[in-house]
Amino acid sequence: MDRRKSIKSIILGGVAGGLAINGCKPGTDGDTGVLEEVAIDENHFGRTPEEKEQIAKLNAEQFFNEHQMSTLHVLCALILPANEKYGSATDAGVPDFIEFMAKDIPAYQTQLKGGLMWLDHTSNKEYNVEFKSATVAQQKVILDGIAFPDKEKPTYEQNFFSLMRNLTVTGYFTSKMGIEDLGYKGNTPNVWNGVPQDVLDKHGKSYPKDWESKFVDQSKRNIMAEWDDDMNLIT
Repeated sequence: MDRRKSIKSIILGGVAGGLAINGCKPGTDGDTGVLEEVAIDENHFGRTPEEKEQIAKLNAEQFFNEHQMSTLHVLCALILPANEKYGSATDAGVPDFIEFMAKDIPAYQTQLKGGLMWLDHTSNKEYNVEFKSATVAQQKVILDGIAFPDKEKPTYEQNFFSLMRNLTVTGYFTSKMGIEDLGYKGNTPNVWNGVPQDVLDKHGKSYPKDWESKFVDQSKRNIMAEWDDDMNLIT
């Protein structure tokens, strides 16, 4: 199973809610949102005026400089690369999501900027180039060294990469592209043909003939049920 399929399995298994540290911020109602909806939108469903004002304020600020944003583009694509059908985390707009989250949760700021500086320092020391300009093979060697944190005492750079990985995965799988990649369709109606006959037989049950068509006749699936004054099903 490749990395993307492994991550999809985790998310579909219900772990996604914890990937961004309990909805992005401990003790609060997080706002991962769909990336395309991070920008202020007066028609954004469910946003209060105060939330819209806060989003507009954060979007007007810039936290990462141009070099740091370029490094984020490279790093996000390495963490979650493109496959034959879907683009990378960078293609899905995750660097902009991380920029927004860094402004929304100031506690992330030092770790994120410090981690990006560490990447450049390590790359310059090992390969005499900035991280974003190193080869993919060189970049992966650096990341492999911090991708598996010590469980008892993780280093600063390991904590940075864990945060980056969590934000990247959360950002991608809450984007339009990531949701399509998951195959998540939300609550959709399906066809129910009633309890299987062998189950009914096993329990000595059966449908009343005059009710069966009302329960399982799929030609009537879009008809609203009606009840008489004695609470008998009419249709």
